[in-house]
Amino acid sequence: MVKMENTTGVEEIEVEETETETLTDDNMKMENTNEVEEIRVRKRRKKTLMPSRSSINEIRNKFIRNKAFRNQKHEIRKLRAEESKAKKKGVKVENDTPRKKPHTIESLREKDETMLYEGDEELEQEEATDTYASYFNKSYVPKILVTCSDNPHSKTIAFVRELCRLIPEAEASWRKRTSIKKLIKGATENGFTDVLVVNEDKRVPNGLLVVHLPEGPTALFRLSNPKICKEVHRNFREITPHRPEIILNNFRTRLGRVVARMLGALFHYDPEFKGRRVCTFHNQRDYIFFRHHRYEFKNTQKVRLRELGPRFTLRLEWLQQGAFEGDYEWALKRHDMETSRRRFFL
Repeated sequence: MVKMENTTGVEEIEVEETETETLTDDNMKMENTNEVEEIRVRKRRKKTLMPSRSSINEIRNKFIRNKAFRNQKHEIRKLRAEESKAKKKGVKVENDTPRKKPHTIESLREKDETMLYEGDEELEQEEATDTYASYFNKSYVPKILVTCSDNPHSKTIAFVRELCRLIPEAEASWRKRTSIKKLIKGATENGFTDVLVVNEDKRVPNGLLVVHLPEGPTALFRLSNPKICKEVHRNFREITPHRPEIILNNFRTRLGRVVARMLGALFHYDPEFKGRRVCTFHNQRDYIFFRHHRYEFKNTQKVRLRELGPRFTLRLEWLQQGAFEGDYEWALKRHDMETSRRRFFL
């Protein structure tokens, strides 16, 4: 019995010693971690209060610069607020501080060899002998034939009718399973100068083929976001039969110049300003946005634009020399040509 008691007593003593050892080790670890954290906090305080390798003069100069920058910003905001108040009252304010123009992808576009500049003699000589020279010399009146694919959907039919209302000299005709080459031959015999073919996919217009008669060129455009007058919340009866004014904006290369002349030749060269209609083809990042407006004069000073519709967006897919036959002058190959976001072709 005594031996058993001694053994149990020894075991109990050994257990107590091991427990005390583990407790002391944990306390030591806790103390070490606390010391490390205190050292880190001290270092952070030193960094915030006084940065390394800095003098009092540097800190003072930095504070003065920040204060001057804040004051300058405050003055600019004041001037802009005064300008906006003066504009609302109709008073002009002279501001000496020039505003910086924001950088855009369009303004930072890559330079192209075919970019056009004012007073280019070579361009004038080329345009004096191209296929559209007779139109700009006012030797003929354009006559347009508008058609679409076989078995068109109601949306395509409505879009074709909107184009015929938009272009006063346009006539609608249905394909009736005739090929485009036969259609072009018949159009040239009947005295048409241009043919417009509206393609569709999934019951929505998605392409526009423009053929200039009798010798070309031919261009295929990808058509996107087409909206007729009803979708713009306008009545098609607001479109008068007057000949509209045409605005071709931001076509800066030789290819863009050809496309602009092709689109401009669809309308009459002599606009009727009494109708106050304006058709705009605006090129931005190789997307041609079309809008149809009418001027509304409130008084002798204020004028505003009222959109009539339709509206759509075009993008050039390819340009061909002849009337739907011949060599391709230009074709869009996306993987090879669209290597940069700042590279544009029109």
